[in-house]
Amino acid sequence: MTDLQRQVDGLPWYHVMELPGGVITPGIDDPRDRLALLALPDDLSGLSVLDVGAWDGFFSFECERRGAARVVAADWFAWHEAARGSKQSFELARQALGSRVEDVEIRVEELSPERVGTFDLVLLVGVLYHVRDPLRALAAVASVTGDRLILETHVDLALRRRPVAAFYPGTELEGDHTNWWGPNPAAVEGMLRAVGFATVTKVFPRSRTYEWARAIRRRSQQGRAVFHGANLRT
Repeated sequence: MTDLQRQVDGLPWYHVMELPGGVITPGIDDPRDRLALLALPDDLSGLSVLDVGAWDGFFSFECERRGAARVVAADWFAWHEAARGSKQSFELARQALGSRVEDVEIRVEELSPERVGTFDLVLLVGVLYHVRDPLRALAAVASVTGDRLILETHVDLALRRRPVAAFYPGTELEGDHTNWWGPNPAAVEGMLRAVGFATVTKVFPRSRTYEWARAIRRRSQQGRAVFHGANLRT
């Protein structure tokens, strides 16, 4: 067993990712399964990227691998509050990869140009349903988005045409008390427009695990969806 493997085994992980020497982190979420569904550009050369809710940093490091000039990983919940989270995991991965990804400890709602600057591309993956006030959080995200936002989230009530959201006051969603909201796609699109995105594109997943027509079961109307926001109104 290598020293890196021993260090990996001694930390909590959420993301499954490959580190040098064939070391695989023992996470419970494999983001490689949905990477293509985000429609993340293959070439990010020269761009600045902010990864909001970075956790162990998979998407941060992937953006760096795709040539981004600057990547900032932002989190608070995963690094300080989540039972399975630890900033040590992110820091170990960064060190092992020889990465130049920067980090900032900040809550989503506290994002602002004064605190973190603005970025060409902002990622908000698996975060929206964890925040108590999603509209406030999206407004903060919009304030630091210079060009494009890629948002991936849990959705509910997906067959409703009007903007609506399910509220989970307890552990109704996957037994996790930190899951608060299940907006439907119309609500997500509406909120993005409300905070200033003039262009909102829905990216409907097509993989076995994300296939829109089947993942959103007729009884629960739940699934996952990806949205791209651009052309912020000033």
